[in-house]
Amino acid sequence: MTDTLLPSIDPLPQERRLVTEIPGPRSRELMARRQEAVSAGVGGMMPVFTERASGGVLLDVDGNSLIDLGSGIAVTTVGNADRRVVERVQRQVADFTHTCFMVTPYSGYVEVCEALNRLTPGDFTKRSALFNSGAEAVENAVKIARAHTKRQAVVVFDHGYHGRTNLTMALTAKNMPYKQSFGPFAPEVYRMPMSYPFRDGPHSGAEVASWATTKMDKEIGGENIAAIIIEPIQGEGGFIVPAPGFLPALREYATQHGIVFVSDEIQTGFCRTGQWFASEHEGIVPDMITTAKGIAGGLPLAAVTGRAEIMDDVHVGGLGGTYGGNPIACAAALGAIEAMEEDDLNTRALQVGAILRDKLEMMAAANPAVGDIRGRGAMMAIELVQPGTLNPDPDLTGRVAKSAHAQGVITLTAGTYGNVLRFLPPLSISDDLLREGLDIVAAGF
Repeated sequence: MTDTLLPSIDPLPQERRLVTEIPGPRSRELMARRQEAVSAGVGGMMPVFTERASGGVLLDVDGNSLIDLGSGIAVTTVGNADRRVVERVQRQVADFTHTCFMVTPYSGYVEVCEALNRLTPGDFTKRSALFNSGAEAVENAVKIARAHTKRQAVVVFDHGYHGRTNLTMALTAKNMPYKQSFGPFAPEVYRMPMSYPFRDGPHSGAEVASWATTKMDKEIGGENIAAIIIEPIQGEGGFIVPAPGFLPALREYATQHGIVFVSDEIQTGFCRTGQWFASEHEGIVPDMITTAKGIAGGLPLAAVTGRAEIMDDVHVGGLGGTYGGNPIACAAALGAIEAMEEDDLNTRALQVGAILRDKLEMMAAANPAVGDIRGRGAMMAIELVQPGTLNPDPDLTGRVAKSAHAQGVITLTAGTYGNVLRFLPPLSISDDLLREGLDIVAAGF
């Protein structure tokens, strides 16, 4: 391995600073070029182009420094350009960029799998396999579960999101923008009721789970189900935290019927909620976990980790891909995991979560349109409704987000009804910067 590294990049000042309107002239010029070169089907939220990023800020091409409350949709949990990620990537890219693990393997892939096997819940023997994206991880989890159980049916839940490929579109609940006009979709996918405390009324998690398992029994038959796939906190669905007892009841049903229980931790994993994985908050031990997003500090990497006897039931050559577990992405993942452990980012996520909840409760007290505050750790959201009702207010949600964007704060929306503001700040953000960003969001009501 070479000892030569590229020069270190100084971190950006951790401050919000606007020197032009948002978007500025260079971003507008680039947006015009984007419209000429990029498919109109590729969406966009912030009308600015990034030049650099670190900690809790992004610097755009016009010199504006923006507060980041989105982490690239939960990807840069350790912050952009964390030194441990950068140093490992620099070394790896100077040594070799690709060989394909299935042709001539390399140690980084093995080390990432060893870390995943160690960090994921469960004291049983595990195996992992690496892929490129969250959707690819979910597809492979379905393949593995079907190979192991010799069954076909897959159970998912209302409001769930699992990806944009054909199979994962079938698994995803929301039509626009993810499924509209793209069918037909893969068969043998069954959608069940989700515990959504804000909208369930007085029903407990155990009650909603009973509705779901009864439907499984009557409409599919437990003996025909290969996998139950669920996000322990639904991401795109609106950061829905199921009521206590819902997940454990599903886990028990899966055990009783020999079903592979898959926890989709693509958005919730890697210290985002104050635990390594959100399933740990209710003591759930999945048979398989899918991961991506925060795993590699911004580089494309995903994984399926599960019980060895399940993971090893696939025939040799049945799993893989040209780029899966790319050596540069593996180096980034090892750097990100090092940062999470060295900086105790689970504790930091709880600290960030306390600030988020405090500020969001202040928003709710001042704005009757805030119907619900929910989430765990540094994964929090507010759902906006017409005051005194459960009727979603996506228009207000959009206005608040756009107001924050204009003032240099990156915020994300979500939810089946388009009425949720979600907050996913990098865990490297300072307390003062986080509070400032949330105050600007509040001023948009």
